[in-house]
Amino acid sequence: MSWRPRCAFVAALLSLTACTSGAGGPDKAETAAEAAPGFPYTVTNCGVKTTYKAPPTRVVTMNQHVTEVMLELGLAKHLAGTAYLDDKVLPKYEKDYEATPVLAEEYPSYEKLLAANPDFVYGGYASAFAAGDGRSREALKQSGINSRLNVEGCTRGKTSMNAVYQEIREVGRTFGVAGRAEKWIGEAKAGNAATSKKLAGVDPVSVFVYDSGDKSAFTVGGGGIGNDMINRAGGKNLFSNLSKSFGDASWESVVERRPETIVILDYGSTTVAQKKKRLLEDPVLADVPAIRNKRFAVLPLSDMVLGVRVPAAVDSLAAQLHPELKK
Repeated sequence: MSWRPRCAFVAALLSLTACTSGAGGPDKAETAAEAAPGFPYTVTNCGVKTTYKAPPTRVVTMNQHVTEVMLELGLAKHLAGTAYLDDKVLPKYEKDYEATPVLAEEYPSYEKLLAANPDFVYGGYASAFAAGDGRSREALKQSGINSRLNVEGCTRGKTSMNAVYQEIREVGRTFGVAGRAEKWIGEAKAGNAATSKKLAGVDPVSVFVYDSGDKSAFTVGGGGIGNDMINRAGGKNLFSNLSKSFGDASWESVVERRPETIVILDYGSTTVAQKKKRLLEDPVLADVPAIRNKRFAVLPLSDMVLGVRVPAAVDSLAAQLHPELKK
């Protein structure tokens, strides 16, 4: 699986900004003469401590799920650009997304990122800030640009629904819309409680998540929000022993663990039908209960990463894992 997701009048102004910032110029978040209401706000995100005197005004989002966090919180006007769409944005975000400049199909180069003149970069995966590509958070800071990494990209151990609430709360505070964030959190908690109530007394279904892979299976491990989602949806993730959010598992181990349902993640150029065909036609998997009984569930990739889709996705997955609840 791939991780997605003018300081120039073109070159001259870009060069000027780079030189000014690199020479120890003021942080863009510190140029406001006076603190805005609710500010200053200090937050430590993935080990990076930042104090904001006012909300960022020119934001580049890298990876779809963090773009959707911004749009859900009504922050479209703050977006100077976006990059890396994994599947399709939800219909309610389409208008705002289409009005946002797309800097790159995947991750933009550091130069292209700077050309958007951001004062804040929000990444969904650690790969958004790959040092080898010149986009490290340290490099951005040296250019006077603050940043945030979605907490799923930096947590140690297991990620729970509380991390979703944390992400929304901290982004809301950063942009001065704490009320919107708390409203969303309240609704999310109510939705999660309703799903839990529907599943009371239900026996968990064993689950294998198929993201991609031929020689090995790229699947959901125990470290990310996907594992918590499966548990909340009345399932048992058979690869929760993998420490990362996603990881590789051998097909032999899939056979040995005998999943009752296979959850297919939908994204990219390989369709759900193609993935299903690959699984059904693999003789190694023929005796796996999920294959033998053709028990599949489907979620877009963007549903199973830490973002605003998670509560509704848990309910959707629960309905697919336990179709008997509809009766």
